[in-house]
Amino acid sequence: MLWNTVLYTAGPSLHYSRAVYPLCRSLRDILNTMKKMDLSRRNVLSLGAGLAALTACNSAKQETPSMLGAPLSKLGSRSPHVTSVRATPPPDNKTPATGSSRTPLQDSYGIITPSGLHFERHHSGVPDIDPANHELLIHGLVEQPLVYKLEDLKRFPSVSRIHFVECSGNGRSEYSGNLGADPATSHGLASCSEWTGVPVKLLLAEAKVKPEAKWVIAEGGDACRLTRSIPLAKLLDDALIVYGQNGEPIRPEQGYPMRLLLPGWEGNTNTKWLRRLNVADGPAMTTHETAYYTDLLPDGKARQFSFELEAKSVITRPAGGQKMPGGAGTYEITGLAWSGRGKIQRVEISIDGGKIWKDAELQQAGFAKAFTRFRMPWEWDGGAASLQSRATDETGYLQPSGDEMLDARGRNYSYHNNQIKVWYVRADGSVSHVAQGV
Repeated sequence: MLWNTVLYTAGPSLHYSRAVYPLCRSLRDILNTMKKMDLSRRNVLSLGAGLAALTACNSAKQETPSMLGAPLSKLGSRSPHVTSVRATPPPDNKTPATGSSRTPLQDSYGIITPSGLHFERHHSGVPDIDPANHELLIHGLVEQPLVYKLEDLKRFPSVSRIHFVECSGNGRSEYSGNLGADPATSHGLASCSEWTGVPVKLLLAEAKVKPEAKWVIAEGGDACRLTRSIPLAKLLDDALIVYGQNGEPIRPEQGYPMRLLLPGWEGNTNTKWLRRLNVADGPAMTTHETAYYTDLLPDGKARQFSFELEAKSVITRPAGGQKMPGGAGTYEITGLAWSGRGKIQRVEISIDGGKIWKDAELQQAGFAKAFTRFRMPWEWDGGAASLQSRATDETGYLQPSGDEMLDARGRNYSYHNNQIKVWYVRADGSVSHVAQGV
């Protein structure tokens, strides 16, 4: 096949018998033979891609395909050579139904997180819900209380949108100096999917919300019935009740058969296994918005209902736990950026600890409140380097450094940490979350 590539690239002047030039013949022999040939300048210049392929072939043996592959299957699976999994708590965890698993962002391509690798955050485990028996109740300050089953929702006009979901505690350990060793540990409580469902405003229009309504209390169908108060204005804006994720029904750990999706807002408000929307004139002050998910400020006061997530970014390659494979040379720096305020406008990269910043190339930057992939070529000189990225969203908000975060919010503030993450490249090619000598 590689020899065919050379023949195709070089043109008719190289059309010799495959018996004369076996697939992985010495590159030197091939070049010696070419010296005797009357090649045009155009053909010589066009040989680059084919010879590069032959170089690889010359250094490694390849098995000739001869055995039939696996038969057809009802459900596709990934290659056994792909081993990327979510990072989970240790097996001896005393509360296995409460906790989180993290997306291996360092293994991702593009902006879409595979459904099976989307992070998890549960407060009482994953319920097993039969959609035939599950109902969504909309009641409270409405003229017409309504009950919907999954099939009822599918009768409404559906929309599909790409959005990230992020736990508000993503990166909280970085505040205390307990730095994540790789992107999964430091930023893995964020994932991005294509979600399909029904705009909440359509259902509320059916129920005829009363004028005095200002909030909606969303309740989940897990054992703790996690409940959050949501301003009515958000539900009338871009909120969805979703039943699809990445082209298939949402997974049980993501809220099957239906969940609330609030683009750009902290993950715990995106109520999973949604069973009730109670329209009200004020917040319910539930456990998960008083005892938890509040932000303690330096003056002793606590910030409440801090829904929106600020601009954030992380370099995913090269990153902690990885190694530069080939010594000094050209590499690609790549990562992800996102903001709950809208689109990512700009990402800058520094390789010298923040002294000089250069713009990265943005890809898939057209989606609001979604991951944006950024890339920049880097000529590594083989010495120590300090890699970091910072994002600016369409509102002009610039991602802060760790010191700037501490100055503004203090040491006890543990949610909504969007500080710049630093990776340290060492002369041996290893990449760490800790500076050398520390």
